[in-house]
Amino acid sequence: MIAVLIGSAVAFVVALVGTPVIIGYFQQRGFGQPIRDEGPQSHQSKAGTPTMGGTAIVLAALIGYGVAHLGTATVTAGGLFVLLTFVGMAVVGFADDLIKLRMRRNLGLNKTTKFTGQALIAVGFATLGPELGGMPRNISIVGDIAFEVSTPVFVVWIFLLLTGASNAVNLTDGLDGLAAGSAALVFGAFTLIAFWQFRNFADYPFLGINEALDVAIITAAVTAACAGFLWHNAPPARIFMGDTGSLALGGLLAGVAVATGTQFLLVLLGGLFVLETVSVIVQVAVFRTTGKRVFRMAPIHHHFELLGWQETTIIVRFWILAAIGIAMGMGVFYAEWIGRVGTLS
Repeated sequence: MIAVLIGSAVAFVVALVGTPVIIGYFQQRGFGQPIRDEGPQSHQSKAGTPTMGGTAIVLAALIGYGVAHLGTATVTAGGLFVLLTFVGMAVVGFADDLIKLRMRRNLGLNKTTKFTGQALIAVGFATLGPELGGMPRNISIVGDIAFEVSTPVFVVWIFLLLTGASNAVNLTDGLDGLAAGSAALVFGAFTLIAFWQFRNFADYPFLGINEALDVAIITAAVTAACAGFLWHNAPPARIFMGDTGSLALGGLLAGVAVATGTQFLLVLLGGLFVLETVSVIVQVAVFRTTGKRVFRMAPIHHHFELLGWQETTIIVRFWILAAIGIAMGMGVFYAEWIGRVGTLS
């Protein structure tokens, strides 16, 4: 427990203090976010706001994780694979952001290059994670409800999970603080899940006791890093997380879901991210088949902007939706444990 608290405290302070340093550094080099013309006109005033702020989240989390392990906490192979997925996706996002800034456009890496980077990370995690990191090679629902699959099927599944989660967070990152605040809530829930598995490790044989604690330290550090970053990302944002942050956070969601055996439970825990993604899928599908739009603009948070809702109103209400999904997910997680173990702890 001490290691979890230390990791989160250090990550929060580093993000809180370090983000302004990154803001100043990026401002000096003109690393300002380009804004697409077809978006809400209210966003045009945000043009030039420094981006790639996800760098602060990633660095703060890594420093918090490192300091937490200066004590008695054990660095595990499983934890490192989850952390490497986080960093690897951040690198892909950083390259995407950098191209946008250098080319002065709102498009970075092309789809083929981006998916190739994500595929390499997914293949590495899916093939080496179970062999070297003790990760379960299955498609999990919650607890011990899971389906064992072959390595090729697992690789494809992890690619879909990784790209789906990372792109979902990326789509949500359209309003100041929306993605960072929602991610902090979700990773806070995963901290509780991983720590619960650590305290009740005998009931979760797919994850070793040291691995469970290691994952809890990672998610606690990321939760705190998001909170420290949110201090400067809240409306009006002084910096955006960019693809550096959104892809990293989404990739970590996938990695943690695999490690904790909650892959399908992620649909509830990350319910807001799912809602944002579904709104885009529905919009595109209906428009291509009928030529009509379901929403004024997708993702759905832009729809409410165009209806006249204030940005802060949308953000707070969407945070509430995220919290409702998390509460439902935590309820399912606990109910599964009670149903299986048959006693309170």
